[in-house]
Amino acid sequence: MFSQERNFTDWQLTGFNGAPAYLFETIGSTHKLMKSMAASGEIAPGTLFVADSQSDGHGRHERTWDSPAGKNLYFNILIPLEGIPASNFAQITQVAALTFAETFNNVQEDVAIANRDCAESVNANSPKITVKWPNDILYGKSKFCGILAEIVFVKREVPASAGMTMQQDAPRPALSMGVGINVNSDSADYAHLNRAVTTLKEIFGHPVNREKLLQALIGNLERAIGQYKAFGIRPWVEAWKRMDQFIGARGTIIVNHHCTDQNRDSGEGSIKKTGRIIDMNDDGSLLFECDDGTVETVISADLEI
Repeated sequence: MFSQERNFTDWQLTGFNGAPAYLFETIGSTHKLMKSMAASGEIAPGTLFVADSQSDGHGRHERTWDSPAGKNLYFNILIPLEGIPASNFAQITQVAALTFAETFNNVQEDVAIANRDCAESVNANSPKITVKWPNDILYGKSKFCGILAEIVFVKREVPASAGMTMQQDAPRPALSMGVGINVNSDSADYAHLNRAVTTLKEIFGHPVNREKLLQALIGNLERAIGQYKAFGIRPWVEAWKRMDQFIGARGTIIVNHHCTDQNRDSGEGSIKKTGRIIDMNDDGSLLFECDDGTVETVISADLEI
């Protein structure tokens, strides 16, 4: 994981089930391109897009995601949704976040062992890598990985009967999941954002081979999606509770959130409710006690700690 990284254009990657991976030295946004190409039928579910830099990277609610060249990971994977009820699509990003967090924690434990320190000692004396509901990945309270997901309908063509031309099948839903990970940049690079931000290089104490890390993340995610289809969200809820550091903490739920970089401090266009995080429910929703004493089940919102 910490070997010398080869040139970006030489990376060897595949998407799910051997689907192709497309490398872009520079691009506006992998997320926007994947959405467009999926809708027009130019790519199939399983396809992976990877950029070395982005000029128009963004997170949820169009908030800026800085994308310097040659340092971090910016990628989109088009996840097939066959066999998953539409009511459960949001759980896929939670499965992804937890899978990625466990991958990062495994690397951190390997670093500890290589340094002849026990993993338990590192976990006891260092901040945790964990998931802040619903899918932000943090080290302590500093974010270094964000996930943006959107349902797209993939245009499909099917072979026609003998003597007939190709026919179009009904478009099928897939999840275009965009991921940005601060890998080899420095937290000082993000000082202008006025948010707590860190990077994997700072967490691990070593520069990371981005190609090998991405290979591990995509492979682990593909296996996790298969397990999710078989067992549902419950195993990941249990994993979240094992790594959680926020149950019982105070927080703010932000709903109807139209917050951008420009109005995020004023909260204009959003409804905020402060209170205490009680638990994560078996379906992945959040159980939240508001300051007025009401208890809410929160299915979709932002959470500030």
